[in-house]
Amino acid sequence: MFSKEESKKLRQEFWISFGKSYPRKWVLYNTKVKGLIFRFHFDLKKAMVSMDVEHPDLEVRIALWEKIVSLRSILKEEFLSSSTFEDCFLLENGKELSRVYVVLNQVSIHNKNTWRETMVFLNQSMISFERFFYEYQEMLSD
Repeated sequence: MFSKEESKKLRQEFWISFGKSYPRKWVLYNTKVKGLIFRFHFDLKKAMVSMDVEHPDLEVRIALWEKIVSLRSILKEEFLSSSTFEDCFLLENGKELSRVYVVLNQVSIHNKNTWRETMVFLNQSMISFERFFYEYQEMLSD
């Protein structure tokens, strides 16, 4: 077991190392599509890259989500075949959003032996999400 401080230090070390290994400016929150963001996640059991729709107006969120769902087959066939679509995803803080994501299981931020594999996964997955986004950004912005 790791103390909170040790765990925090490992998390910081991982993300700093990831940034140095893959130095680039990711889209993340800067999509210019209101309510659409990209996220990296890495915890004790898995790593995940997601495209989230979290607009405060439910109707706007649903409309944007329907656009993304209409592109599901393209996203799965050309960019991320293992992507999962969830129209109602609940975050730990209780916030509800819609999410498309890919997961790498059996890795842990506390296990440095899984860091390299995780970094490659995070990098390749986010690049694929960004390629999809840039290709269909105009449609998602309408």
